[in-house]
Amino acid sequence: MSKKNETVTFESEDFPQAQPGTPIVDVTDLHVRFPSEDGSVHAVRGVNFSVNSGEVLGIVGESGSGKSVTSMAIMGLLDQSAQVEGSVKLHGTEVLGRSDAYMSQVRGKTVAMVFQDPLSALTPVYTIGDQIAEALKVHDSSLSDNDCHERAIELLTMVGIPNPEIRIKAFPHEFSGGMRQRAMIAMAIANKPELIIADEPTTALDVTIQAQILDVLRKAQNELGAAVIMITHDLGVVAGIADKVAVMYAGRVVESGSVDEIFYHSAMPYTIGLLGSLPRLDSRKEYQLAAVEGNPPSMLFEPTGCPFAARCPVAQPACLDGEPNLADVHSSDGSRHRVACKRADEIRDESRKYTDIYPLPAAVPPPFEGSREDREEVLRIEGMTRYFPLMKGSVFRRQVGTVHAVDGIDLDIRAGETLGLVGESGSGKTTTLMQVLDLVKPQNGKIVVMGEDTAKLKRADRKRIREDLQVVFQDPMASLDPRFPVFDIIAEPLRYGGWKKEDIPARVEELLTMVGLEPAHVNRYPRNFSGGQRQRIGIARALALEPKLLILDEPVSALDVSIQAGVINLLDELRSKMSLSYLFVAHDLSVIRHIADRVAVMYLGKIVEVGDVEAVFEHPQHPYTQALLSAIPIPDPRKEKSRDRIILEGDLPSPANPPKGCRFVTRCPLYKTLSDGEQAKCEAQHPDFQILGDDHKAACYYPRALKLF
Repeated sequence: MSKKNETVTFESEDFPQAQPGTPIVDVTDLHVRFPSEDGSVHAVRGVNFSVNSGEVLGIVGESGSGKSVTSMAIMGLLDQSAQVEGSVKLHGTEVLGRSDAYMSQVRGKTVAMVFQDPLSALTPVYTIGDQIAEALKVHDSSLSDNDCHERAIELLTMVGIPNPEIRIKAFPHEFSGGMRQRAMIAMAIANKPELIIADEPTTALDVTIQAQILDVLRKAQNELGAAVIMITHDLGVVAGIADKVAVMYAGRVVESGSVDEIFYHSAMPYTIGLLGSLPRLDSRKEYQLAAVEGNPPSMLFEPTGCPFAARCPVAQPACLDGEPNLADVHSSDGSRHRVACKRADEIRDESRKYTDIYPLPAAVPPPFEGSREDREEVLRIEGMTRYFPLMKGSVFRRQVGTVHAVDGIDLDIRAGETLGLVGESGSGKTTTLMQVLDLVKPQNGKIVVMGEDTAKLKRADRKRIREDLQVVFQDPMASLDPRFPVFDIIAEPLRYGGWKKEDIPARVEELLTMVGLEPAHVNRYPRNFSGGQRQRIGIARALALEPKLLILDEPVSALDVSIQAGVINLLDELRSKMSLSYLFVAHDLSVIRHIADRVAVMYLGKIVEVGDVEAVFEHPQHPYTQALLSAIPIPDPRKEKSRDRIILEGDLPSPANPPKGCRFVTRCPLYKTLSDGEQAKCEAQHPDFQILGDDHKAACYYPRALKLF
């Protein structure tokens, strides 16, 4: 019988009530292939796992490893052209190959999904309340409009949406990113599903919002007793929420086991490499990161040997003789630990150390000696402001307000120094960068670049200074011209800088070699390179004219952790070799701790804490800095699950209507513990900086040191 003519007989008997310890979902020998112009792409190859009621399975791996395709196969959301084989059972009932009509009754009721991008997953022309009501009525037509309305308010309250009675009437575009993701979770749990699949639910969110979303997921799981499949590339997230972990590579599970086994007793070199690639929030920089060299293999052809062999630091000729099966290895906690590696038992031996697999190179020495006051100043910002008019009307436009994007900040960077600028989206970081790059007089205050005041620069001066001031953007694909080959992309600033035509090819080759790329590939286009390679091309282009100051706007946030480690190591080496200074913007404070010398924390247009990176991270004094550090996950299950979280309530206030006193007063957990007189002081005026150490100050009336890890 064809799928279109299949009679839908979905009854409650098909899916008996879950019993503690019984599998909610059981995936057996799952294969997924997609047709392409070059042949079939083997996206998923023989995946096996099961998840019990109340259990959380974390699926991790690089982009293209098959994580999301596996989840879409469970949901029955793959394209019709996909060739799917194997078995997916929910409570023992086979659902693979069933019709879309059948699966429509399963989705949302028995299994629900939280997608990575909530804006594209929500319908833009319907209110949030209408979309939750639709999800309810699809599975229970007896519900009245009033019942759906009350249930929607209850769900929005559960996931932490403020003023749910009002917000229920809002459209998706009127919600912030974090609120949209919470609304997605509310829809997912509306019908009390027994399995929740969360596909990278926190990737595009600020760290504070990420902490809120993970907290909401934990509460939803505890409330429902549901099983959860958490798909992510962030091993810190997995450490804090998962009970067991499956590591995927080249379409297969290459290691699986309890979360403690995977993190403390890994036996697969790929898993070990992923863990070593992570910069740690809780440790000082002593080594460079362990970078997993190379890229995942093309899945047009199934491997004849271990698919990781080409990137594995301990591979042997025998590793190329047949692909290893997922086999049991000794487990320290009695749980089942399986590894697809021919040397797993040897690696699992307690006598072998982590550094035996990935020898860690020593940290690159800083390109300076002595005190920072003795070094040349490459950038100074004094009292800089940047306001934007808030306009209304299409024909007769009028100003109805002012956006306080940057409101009187002071920063300085010395030669060979890296300053990390951190804060949530909307805090003013990118506006600060744009003001520096414009090389024009700011609305108020002063910007001094390479000792020259931007207010006094002429056109020729700006051209000269721009040779010493370059930028690397967040998205390398968007910042590299797709019409030009790599040679022309890197040569463009050289031509602008007046280099002789005959000297340019040698310089391009030198730059490509410097950033770890093959000079023979100069005639390739950006689309022919991986994400990490494209970012290296962007760095090579920025270094073409030998600048003194490099501005890096989230340069590693879009990369897999293994690729990210290679780019961070490269930036470290280049800074030491070329005596570069960096203004490094990031939302991941783990990266900042690894690469920065000093850090400035920005909130709603103001710098609220600044100083030496070790002083700020070891003894944060501003409540906002403490919340940011608390929100960053640590890839250590024992530490992560025993930490006390500081969960900020609500979202960043509008910069068009900032609080009159301290900018952080509306979300400050410390404020709620103060006396009435102390609270009045916080509400009256934004505090000045208090000196807390030799190179550490915070804009808080009541700074208190807090140990967070």
